[in-house]
Formats: sequence, structure tokens, C-alpha cells
Amino acid sequence: MTSAVRYEEDVVAWSTEQARLLREGRFDLLDIAHLAEEIEDVGKSEQRELVNRMAVLLAHLLKWQCQPGRRGASWQVTIRNQRRGIARRLTETPSLRPKLNEPAWWAGVWDDATAQAADETGLADFPDSCPWSADQILDSGWLPG
Repeated sequence: MTSAVRYEEDVVAWSTEQARLLREGRFDLLDIAHLAEEIEDVGKSEQRELVNRMAVLLAHLLKWQCQPGRRGASWQVTIRNQRRGIARRLTETPSLRPKLNEPAWWAGVWDDATAQAADETGLADFPDSCPWSADQILDSGWLPG
């Protein structure tokens, strides 16, 4: 016997039913394949959030460095909020911290950050790789330039 609600038809109703079946110990009725997929997606979502927050932070640090005449409170607020969000992600999901030591991860984040900074500033002459350390980037008192 399988789940009464189909994953493909209504993922919210399906997830509610799957949670109920788990709590009731009705393991024979679970949609194991889709449950496994959804569990993996939770981890991917956490990783995407870290990438997105880091790219926004780096883009704002680039703008801060490259456009000193345009520095303002809104950029500082964004930088502070992204640092806070990243710190929260790393505290709540410590298995993400090793990403900060992966050159390939940084390369992807840096590409996202420079694309965003280019779109927002019209500038395009950014370094090929991130010139700052993870410690600097996450230091609440540090700003480039």
C-alpha cells in the first residue's frame, strides 16, 4: 500500500501526510523515494542560502571597495545583515563550515558576486578570485579599502 496523496499532485498535502505517517509509525505507507529526495533537498537549500548570502556580501564588499564615493548606510546594513545571516547558517548548520575551505566553492561564489556587482555598478574590472580571506569577509568590523 502506498501514500494516498501523490507527491506529483500536491507536495504540501503529500508532506503533511508523510509526516503524519512517520509519527504514527506507518512506515509501510511511506513514499520512501520522494522522502529521500526531499531530505536531500533540505541540505541543498541550506547550501544555496549560504552561497546566496555570501555572494550578496561579497558583491557589497566589492562595491564598497570600488565605489568609495557611493558608500552609504544601506550598503553597511546589507553587509551587516548578510554577515549575521551567514553566521546564523554556520551556527545552525555546522556541516556547512567546511565549504569556506573549498576553493571550488569560493570560485562559484566569487563568480556570482562579481556578476551581481557588475550588474549593479556597471563596472567589470574585478579580480579573478576573491582577494580577501574568509576571516576578513566575516569579521563584523572589517571593510575593504
